[in-house]
Amino acid sequence: MTITPPTCEPLCRFTDRLYFTTFPQPAPPADVLNRSASAGSTPQPRIRGSPKGEAPVTPEDNSLYYYFIVDDSLPYLSFYLDWGPLNLAQVYKVCIYIHELLEDEEIANHKLVMYTSNDPRKKANAALLMALYVMIVLRRAPWEAFHPIAELEFMPFRDAGRGPSDFNLSIQDCLWGVWKAMQNGLCDMNEFSADEYEYYEKVENGDWNWITPNFIAFASPVDLLWIKEEKEKKESERSGAGTPARTKPAPTSMRGKLTPAFQNCLDYFEKKNVKAVVRLNNQLYDKTLFEERGIKHVEMYFDDGTNPTDEIVRQFIDLSDEVVESGGVVAVHCKAGLGRTGTLIGAYLIWKYGFTAHEAIGFMRILRPGSVVGPQQQYMYLKQLEWVKWAAVDEMLKAQKAAAMAAFPLVAPATPPAETRELEEVAMEVAHIPSRDLPPVTPSKHVLAGTAKAGEITPPGQPRKTPAAKRMAVDFDSDDEVENDVLPALNVAAPKSPVKRSSRGHRMPNSESRATRITRSAVSHGMKEAGAGLGPVRSTTGQGPNKIPRLANGSAADAPVTRARAAAAAAAGVKTRRGTVTKAPGTPSRLPTLIPSKRGHANSNSLNEVAAATVKVTVVATKDTTWVKDNATTAVAPGTKKERPNLRPLRRRRSSFSSADVVA
Repeated sequence: MTITPPTCEPLCRFTDRLYFTTFPQPAPPADVLNRSASAGSTPQPRIRGSPKGEAPVTPEDNSLYYYFIVDDSLPYLSFYLDWGPLNLAQVYKVCIYIHELLEDEEIANHKLVMYTSNDPRKKANAALLMALYVMIVLRRAPWEAFHPIAELEFMPFRDAGRGPSDFNLSIQDCLWGVWKAMQNGLCDMNEFSADEYEYYEKVENGDWNWITPNFIAFASPVDLLWIKEEKEKKESERSGAGTPARTKPAPTSMRGKLTPAFQNCLDYFEKKNVKAVVRLNNQLYDKTLFEERGIKHVEMYFDDGTNPTDEIVRQFIDLSDEVVESGGVVAVHCKAGLGRTGTLIGAYLIWKYGFTAHEAIGFMRILRPGSVVGPQQQYMYLKQLEWVKWAAVDEMLKAQKAAAMAAFPLVAPATPPAETRELEEVAMEVAHIPSRDLPPVTPSKHVLAGTAKAGEITPPGQPRKTPAAKRMAVDFDSDDEVENDVLPALNVAAPKSPVKRSSRGHRMPNSESRATRITRSAVSHGMKEAGAGLGPVRSTTGQGPNKIPRLANGSAADAPVTRARAAAAAAAGVKTRRGTVTKAPGTPSRLPTLIPSKRGHANSNSLNEVAAATVKVTVVATKDTTWVKDNATTAVAPGTKKERPNLRPLRRRRSSFSSADVVA
């Protein structure tokens, strides 16, 4: 008795030789369908899209059909209530199988029909496999691959959660997810190894999958010995017995034997250029096991079944992008490597490559079935627009930075030649830059030349200011030392009214008369020009261009002697109490202040001698000058403290003036 096979649904035509259809549940065996088709007992199937009842009019419509099914050979292994889509290894095998059938010479004159039962789960999985073959192998666009089955009704895929499904994932989502991955170089089937995929996806071998060439999703490794040690340590701290003696983990070679899954993980990650491991769950192993192999380990914990905060997502995106741009790999895991792991990797796919939430979930579930569970699906759907905005802002900032770098490019570091280095050192000395050890740079000749020319210009002197390194304030403890150090008073009229003093002995202001003040620098400078025969001074005050005049009623004849002139006279061999002054010409004098402090100095006597020598130099120099001959006896006359009225009382404080001391 001959059994007539059931009638199938109209064929969905993908190519001239490739079709898809369904049979009522249960689907008949393929050999029964093929025997009936070869014997001619099976009626010609109707092709979807052709009018019903229309008789075939071409010899092509009377061709033979070869039926094949993959439901039993490639089953889906569910975690709970999920049932698809099939993983990438199964997709790869179907592509190879269909390609071999098309190349088989025995059925070269047959049309190939991939069929399945009308069970909604098997129907959706088989239809997706056929569409993926057309898109991956035949290089059709996703809308072209889905068009032949667009009229069919398919049950949406669901997650691996325990509750009722409230998120629909369609065949189109999976097609577009794989298509975008292929367009961005994230899925290359030519380099895919189904054997390696199926080996490492097993729990006993490591339980991980490559999501992209830069991401690995894996389940958390477990080190039972380390967990036991950590538990004992916490119990010891809780009981007050103190921490154990060994707080630092022992090297890997000294620890207990790791499980094969953990050991495979360490060896494989080190070989595959994994630069960072991100842990999202509780600690079940010692992170130093990765760090010993040069792999960075980062903690980003959040509870299982929940969604990450924006801070965690931002941190993960920044870390991942840094590693990806450098060519490294990021390995991410939670407890099972599905929900939390898939959520963060999906966020990066949306931010980096413009996936939608549905496309990212569909693509990741083909690479690692069960990714993104429960409310994490809605979370990705709601946050996808925000992550796209992040990407837009980051790209804008990156473009602005690139434009700024293009407008003001940085000179690449290079070792300059010896001549350039010498010129750079000269420029540093001119600019008073201390010597330093910096990375070599290529200097600009224009900048160095300009710096050298600027250094040749003598900077103008600052009036009444002396660098801190050249200032030296000296205090005195006795009036005798001060008396030997001050300049003799000028022969001027006495004040009209007595000097008013405060209760503490301080001089009060007197508006009726003011004493004429001269500076030591002014006196010495005038005497130097006079002794050298320079003639009259260039200014009416007898001072340099940057000196503030200190003679209130002075004239050209009463110009003070500057410090430079006093130094020149001292260089000529002027006698002092202890001998000839031997200070080198051009060296600025170290004049003491006339206001002593509460603390004496060891060099006060020698400074007093220099001051006395200055007075003698002034007297000797005025004898040979022409501009002070008429008033030579009154320009500087020796005297005592009594002959100099209106002297300011001495206060023991440090002077705020420069080294040119003022005598009031």
